[in-house]
Amino acid sequence: MTEHRSPTLFDTVQAGDLQLSNRIAMAPLTRNRSPDAVPRAMAATYYAQRASAGLLVSEGTAISHEGQGYSDVPGLYGTEQLDGWRRVTDAVHAQGGRIACQLWHVGRVSHVSLQPGSAAPVGPSAIAAQAKTYVIDRGTGQGGFLPTSTPRALDAGELPGIVHAFAAAARNAVETAGFDGVEIHAANGYLLDQFMKDGANQRDDDYGGSIANRARLALEVARAVADAVGPGKVGIRLSPVTPANGVHDSDPQPLFEHVVRGLAPLGLAFVHVIEGATGGPREVEGRPFDFAALKQAYRDAGGRGAWMVNNGYTRALAQQAVASGYADMVAFGRLYIANPDLVERLRHDAPLAKPDTATFYGGGEAGYTDYPALQRA
Repeated sequence: MTEHRSPTLFDTVQAGDLQLSNRIAMAPLTRNRSPDAVPRAMAATYYAQRASAGLLVSEGTAISHEGQGYSDVPGLYGTEQLDGWRRVTDAVHAQGGRIACQLWHVGRVSHVSLQPGSAAPVGPSAIAAQAKTYVIDRGTGQGGFLPTSTPRALDAGELPGIVHAFAAAARNAVETAGFDGVEIHAANGYLLDQFMKDGANQRDDDYGGSIANRARLALEVARAVADAVGPGKVGIRLSPVTPANGVHDSDPQPLFEHVVRGLAPLGLAFVHVIEGATGGPREVEGRPFDFAALKQAYRDAGGRGAWMVNNGYTRALAQQAVASGYADMVAFGRLYIANPDLVERLRHDAPLAKPDTATFYGGGEAGYTDYPALQRA
């Protein structure tokens, strides 16, 4: 008789086509160190240092120039950008790691100075995000936060082009840049999240109004990306209740249960869920949400992708989530900035280094590649 053992964070896991060495993921972390949207050599060092994660999810990477909302974030739409990412993926693979590229269109969370021809950013409706974005002054080289610009509403005829851009970026990421898979960014108040949530979406066409209409664009993107690179290489990130970038929905539970039921038949590799406020409290005041019910809705609809949870997880909480079956994987964000060897530190319950917040956004190697691993600390 075989003794049943609960899974741990350090056991292997299958996420679609991806066989992962453990259940710890590195969450996407915007670091603003890619001038001209091209990842530099230090990015290869940075990701390779963290390759012991079961899965690295790259920083948000713009699928088009229009999809960029911050200075010096990488892209997937130019040859130099893809070559830069190829150096990163080669370095990660040399360390035995697996890396997915996060596909990003920021929508209204941008500034005219970052847009082609200094045009207005785009969104589901012409409603400003009431948020700030990071812009580097090209004259001084200094970065700072500026209010986002008011967007123009996308015409329905432009939306197939958005879907195509996501699919093309996914192909570029996997076939040219060498990523093991992609994660569709449908969270944190960016374009797909804006369409889903009624606080940002005031449309009266087939992409606004009802839950099914507001979810339509995200599900069209997920289908197109799955068709482009194979569903077993595709994940998606959702944040039902985060107030990030001024986004909100009046009734998120039925909305997101509809979304995951729509994702279930696609055969995606994983669903990555931010519980609570991104980088903040796990319970958002005035925004109750049943995350266990969300997973159940996905499973009941036939969804078999790995269920990845994120936000404020400690070692103990993460162990409990995996052992209980509540989650298949746990993603850690800011802990990875100062702890490149986070897997080993969690395995041995070793002390965790604290990051230097002054070096989060922009700059060079300092606060990026110079955090020591445990044995050298």
